[in-house]
Amino acid sequence: MNQEETFNTRTDISELGEFNLIDQLTFETVLKQPTSIKGIGDDAAVIDSGDHFTLVSTDMLVEGIHFDLSYTPLKHLGYKAIIVNLSDIYAMNAVPTQVTVSIGISNRFSVEALEEIYKGINLACDSYNVDLVGGDTTSSQKGLILSITAIGVANKGQVAYRSGAKVGDIICVSGSLGAPYLGLHILEREKQIFAELPTLQPKLEDHQYVISRLLKPEARKDIIEALEQGNCIPTSMIDISDGLASELHHIARQSGVGIIIEEAKVPIHPDAKMQAIDFGLDPITCALHGGEDYELLFTISPSDFEAIRYLPDISIIGEVVTRNQGIKLISESGKEHVLTSQGWNHFNQ
Repeated sequence: MNQEETFNTRTDISELGEFNLIDQLTFETVLKQPTSIKGIGDDAAVIDSGDHFTLVSTDMLVEGIHFDLSYTPLKHLGYKAIIVNLSDIYAMNAVPTQVTVSIGISNRFSVEALEEIYKGINLACDSYNVDLVGGDTTSSQKGLILSITAIGVANKGQVAYRSGAKVGDIICVSGSLGAPYLGLHILEREKQIFAELPTLQPKLEDHQYVISRLLKPEARKDIIEALEQGNCIPTSMIDISDGLASELHHIARQSGVGIIIEEAKVPIHPDAKMQAIDFGLDPITCALHGGEDYELLFTISPSDFEAIRYLPDISIIGEVVTRNQGIKLISESGKEHVLTSQGWNHFNQ
């Protein structure tokens, strides 16, 4: 008898989605060690290491789910695998210091292919002054799996959690949003065309910005450094991996607040706007729900407004309100819309 058939009821994982599944599996988890300051539920765990906090985050990338090797260079994959994990450490207002890398590989990959992945891994570690200190390698019956653990440090009192937003806080976001989603659309389109007409070469020259944002993202180390120089500690923070709307919902739920943002203030790169229009998509929809931006979404106290007002590459997009006001988007025409979370779901692929 199949082990799954021994249960009286069966719930498909896709019915819950990633975050509800985590809640379902961990609601009975209790932290027993006094040094465990923060466990499941944020971008990274927080551990008391005496005179500072240590932060730990783990993420997994699975072929066919998180990446497609038909258009993802192996060196870019190695680089991105590190970056997306470092982003989780920065999203706690901390500094990454070490990573471990574990890889599951099938027999279709050569030693040279793995060396190419590690070129990207080492480049990312060099660029962000992070040490590769360990990991594991094992066989995989199908495809390629990368599991990265990132470790970081922060002074006590400087860690920014998702749960710290207060009514009246200012909502900020770094960089611009939506481009990686559009880069994915382009690559998937060219992949389909190539499958049907292998003699045609992909046309990517006019789409370098949006494609590069997907294949070679960067973690926002510069934003954390700028905030530190401005003596500004965010009241809450999260990185944008599943879409702006989804991350706003995380902050609102964990902080027990409502949120109002303005469509006109959401930063979208001109190249992303043009590409969205070419695809017949609404640019704001791409920015809200696309994901894989790896920008930082954070809130600050109104008293810190002057500290961040002139910092480069930061946009003020809204404010934190009372919980009963909900999570809403004010359109450019001035209409108020309930902002739903439609971010990427790992279990609906």
